[in-house]
Amino acid sequence: MGENTQQSFSNVVSINPYNDTCVNGLSSFLKYDDKVTFSKGQHSISYLNTKDFISTQISVSKNIPEEDIYDAVSTKAYDDLALDQAVSYQIQYVELYNSLDSENRLFNVFIVDPDIIKETFENTISKIKYIDTIIPSPLLIKSLYSKDLITSSDTHAFIYIQANNAFIAVYNDKKYIFSKTLEYSFIQLHEKFCELYGEKIEYNDFINFLQDEDLKTSSSPYKEFVIKLYKDIFANINDILTYVKRAYELKKIDCIYAGTQINMTTKLDEISEFELNIKSSCFEFDYGFESDEDEYIDQLHSLMHLYTIIPDEEKYICNFSIFERPPKFVQRDSGKLILVAAAALVLGFAYPVSYWVATYAQSLQIKLLNSEYRIINNKKITRETIIKNRNADKDKYAKLLNQEQNEFISKKETLTKIRDVKINYLMKAKILTALTKDLNKYKIRLESLSFDDKNEKNTFMLDLVSYKDVSITKLVKYLTKTHEGKINFSLKKIAFDEENKKYFSTLKVEIL
Repeated sequence: MGENTQQSFSNVVSINPYNDTCVNGLSSFLKYDDKVTFSKGQHSISYLNTKDFISTQISVSKNIPEEDIYDAVSTKAYDDLALDQAVSYQIQYVELYNSLDSENRLFNVFIVDPDIIKETFENTISKIKYIDTIIPSPLLIKSLYSKDLITSSDTHAFIYIQANNAFIAVYNDKKYIFSKTLEYSFIQLHEKFCELYGEKIEYNDFINFLQDEDLKTSSSPYKEFVIKLYKDIFANINDILTYVKRAYELKKIDCIYAGTQINMTTKLDEISEFELNIKSSCFEFDYGFESDEDEYIDQLHSLMHLYTIIPDEEKYICNFSIFERPPKFVQRDSGKLILVAAAALVLGFAYPVSYWVATYAQSLQIKLLNSEYRIINNKKITRETIIKNRNADKDKYAKLLNQEQNEFISKKETLTKIRDVKINYLMKAKILTALTKDLNKYKIRLESLSFDDKNEKNTFMLDLVSYKDVSITKLVKYLTKTHEGKINFSLKKIAFDEENKKYFSTLKVEIL
């Protein structure tokens, strides 16, 4: 919907399908509504979590006509991502202005398995029947720029943690460029907290601690473990931001907006600014809506309501809804037929008054019905032809099935490896930095190093030089004890150079 959404509908309902919450918006007043049902006059909007869609950037030639862009983007998405050709993925995209490439157009593409949409919104549809808009959650942030709640054109990162999902999105010059799922939803944080704490803690107790306790003053035994979780979160975010700056040639991240689905005493932006040394603000804005003072409205709910009042030309149109309401009655074939029949009936009652009017009405009715019949009959013939052709192709495709399945398995393995490399990328610089500090501690000099990742093993070979052989043995003992279970250290021998009075050895470092 465009800027007339609130004028066209009596109210707006935003839906979080992952925790089954709805916020009803009426005259700019927002309120949670656990009894929402279908209403003809309401506009409904929802979103997809980042874990439920694939996002990528695809470029196509500027020579492709506008009407063929969707086919070109879809085809390239299937090829580049090795998507299963048997699945009709839902594909939507928004164009990203690219001043550096005069030959191609660049698109941010979003891909969703339709089965995921059906499963995610099954419970919601049983209540309200239709959902007008389903949008990827990172694109809702564009509304903040469209409504001038953020006026700067700098580079901004947005971090948001929910019960069952967490994500980071990056906007540059008020345009979306990147998003990624973080493995730090509240449910995942609770599991990691229990591992660190060494004891099973109720989820509600964990959430209550985050909501009620100030980490600066808290004396709870949970405090140090929660701080450790936050450090892990922002260490991961720092790695992601480093990648984004390099991949998209950004000089820096100017500001981070950090927020959570629940109202926490210790705000996430305070921790972000301390850990990342980047200016940070709370992911809370004055959306212009009112609500009960004691009721905390999830920011994504507020963003969905904001999205509905933004003109179409100022927001990202990327609708994955497969539950859109049917056309108006007068626009349906059945509606037209009923209206024609009703008109004929009225004219039929006018026979006593004017025979020629009735004759005209009858002929008009016959003409319209014949026209409807020809259209329907043509559709029937076309569909019968299509079915006949499909049956003819069935044997052909059956012969290709085994070949396609083998290619699918190969591509799937390749994609899995790519994903594994992306997620489990070894931070070599970080490891070498830590090892260098230990070398300096034992006054050992690094003469040279090499790296090998063959046979799925990540191995460093460090050539060490020392004036004392005992320094080398102490170093190995220290490293083995410090990194037990994470890194294996081994050396075959320590050689002594009589001329230089130095000891030489090669330390093998194998990352587990």
